Amino acid sequence: MAQQFNPQNIKKKTSVLVFLKGATAPIVLYVENPQELYTELTQLMKSTSNVLVEKETQGPIKKVCFMANQVAAIAMQEEQYM
Repeated sequence: MAQQFNPQNIKKKTSVLVFLKGATAPIVLYVENPQELYTELTQLMKSTSNVLVEKETQGPIKKVCFMANQVAAIAMQEEQYM
């Protein structure tokens, strides 16, 4: 028997996408507090100093590091899953 669609089973998770200069695809980061990470990274982009960013995450990427001056853009993405 096919499983019936139940909108109450749909959950949402938010990820932070980091677009690096010269990269073809963004790095997708799943963290406990995506808004906090988004704010932190946007502040680093405004800074004139070059900083190494190193983060531990909860998704398929467990640990990542990149130079703050290599970030071209940052986005937050909401995904639905069951």
